[in-house]
Amino acid sequence: MWILFTLMAAFMQAWRNAFQSRLSRDVKIAGVTLARFLYASPLAALYLGLLYLWQPAPWPQLWGLGGLYILGAALMQILATALMVKLFKLKNFAVGAGLAKSEALVAAILGTFIFGTHLSLLGWIGVFIGALAVFLLSVGDSWRSMSWSTVLLGIACGSGLALTSLWVREASLVLGLPFPHRAAWVLLLVILTQTLLLLLWLWLTDRNTLQALWQRPKLTIATSVSSFMGSLGWFSAMSLTAVPYVKTLGQVEVFFMMFISYFWLREKVRVKDIGGLLLIAIAAILVLWR
Repeated sequence: MWILFTLMAAFMQAWRNAFQSRLSRDVKIAGVTLARFLYASPLAALYLGLLYLWQPAPWPQLWGLGGLYILGAALMQILATALMVKLFKLKNFAVGAGLAKSEALVAAILGTFIFGTHLSLLGWIGVFIGALAVFLLSVGDSWRSMSWSTVLLGIACGSGLALTSLWVREASLVLGLPFPHRAAWVLLLVILTQTLLLLLWLWLTDRNTLQALWQRPKLTIATSVSSFMGSLGWFSAMSLTAVPYVKTLGQVEVFFMMFISYFWLREKVRVKDIGGLLLIAIAAILVLWR
């Protein structure tokens, strides 16, 4: 089941990143980040309500460690999303989103040493092949033209996404609810926290950005809906199995990104970029053979 949720998440995240990349041409980074969450909260609430109608379950205990994990995940995902939008401005869509995929390696390392995650040998091989692919995507037309600022930004973005994922999994485990209710509660609370924080920040500091989003309803709604579907897949998969496996398999997203980048955004993908994307695909396949 976690494989199906991951594939759904990868497909929807590729579209969400494409919508964010297009939106970033006209809207500031904070606004593009808000577009990811703005209309997702009502969808998450509706999904949770339907789950309780289908199968009643206890209410979660939101205080204590679970609440801290949820707050940390919400804040870290805001930061990681802002860094990803910055990546889109530095490089093209496919490469920018590919650099953010360093999260699989970071999640494996942090998960092993901090959260007690266990990976098989094939799992580790897949994770490191994915890291090599990220490095390949980070270089320019030649190895000498490699941009270290882009590499560091990609690693920072991937690290933020990795911490988000690890805290989401820990939150779902400590809530004490059955699946899929625990994933749905974490999804709603994380998205709602992010929406309220960003709305308040922009209302106080930059109302022009809110106006810019209001003037682009179709793109904003598309970003939010695809983000909700992607997060639903990620949160559900991560409540079922270890984060590094989910994130490494989720790198099949790069195939969706490649087609979207070429056919919808009309951006060129270099031969070297394709090589990096194929390595990521190999890494994703290895985790299925663990």
